[in-house]
Amino acid sequence: MRRRSLLIAVPTGLVTLAACGDGDDSGSSSGGDSASPEASASSSAPPPPKVVDGPLPAITAGTKFGEKPTVAKGSGDPSKDLAVKTVVAGGGRAVAENDFVSAHYLGQVWASAKVFDNSYDRKTPIVIQLAQGSIIDGWRYALAGRKTGSRVQFSVPPVYGYGEQGNEQAGIKGDDTLVFVVDVQDTFNANSSAKGKKVPQEDAALPKVGTNTDGKAPSIEVPKGDAPKKLVAEYVLEGDGAEVGAQDSVLVQYKGVVWDGGKEFDSTYARKQLTSFSLQQVVKGWAQGLTGKKVGSRVLVVIPPELGYGDNPPEGSGIEKDSTLVFSVDLLAKM
Repeated sequence: MRRRSLLIAVPTGLVTLAACGDGDDSGSSSGGDSASPEASASSSAPPPPKVVDGPLPAITAGTKFGEKPTVAKGSGDPSKDLAVKTVVAGGGRAVAENDFVSAHYLGQVWASAKVFDNSYDRKTPIVIQLAQGSIIDGWRYALAGRKTGSRVQFSVPPVYGYGEQGNEQAGIKGDDTLVFVVDVQDTFNANSSAKGKKVPQEDAALPKVGTNTDGKAPSIEVPKGDAPKKLVAEYVLEGDGAEVGAQDSVLVQYKGVVWDGGKEFDSTYARKQLTSFSLQQVVKGWAQGLTGKKVGSRVLVVIPPELGYGDNPPEGSGIEKDSTLVFSVDLLAKM
């Protein structure tokens, strides 16, 4: 199993889909081999930090954006404030609070220069949400306002990191200041869309999905004929990112309607909030339909009852028993 980042909490599954799974709730177990920075229920959030520009240890090798950095040991006492420096200034979109950010990073202890985690060796950036309770506060405040394409270095005192309890598994003590180098690759929010190339939708027996990329919900036009008996998963917009594996978690925009009548029953667009989930936690139609599809794509998924909710739809969902479901899914990132 790929090692999870020490920084991120277990991602929240798609509730309405996961509720109809096979009863195997693996959401929390997937993070069992690493720690989470999520604050305990009894702890209160500290006030926003004062942001200063140093001191910060030198980056001695791997100085370019995207390269694994080598960072010197901290010299003297670290700042008790949040020290932040943009090492490489990017020209992309600015990151905002509650955005999901795709980034490569390295983290080490100020006093010892011990590297406790990095994504470069895993050759896969992490996707994290800059939201309270999802990520340590030092990341939230250091990255907000930075632009994609930027390399940001910052030091995090314990109060904005793992607190007095530290992180025993990572070898972080309660009084350790942490140093991070983060390469911000992309950012996603409720206005994000897939950006792939349009694929002709020529089968009149299948629903037609809108190809707009303005962050608004695409239209889904369901034909009047009978629903297909087998799973359908076809590109509407084909991206050029990595293929999604059966074990992966994904960040998505989606809209779901019922085949009979085309009534919408669920949508991230309506909630104005992206969602992330593991393909092991959703109904079989989602898992099978999205496996092998490329990041950056919009996918039409038509799910027959036996691969969806069958005769046990979620209470209050407005879905009748044995309904065929139609989804437009934008695969924004692989987590």
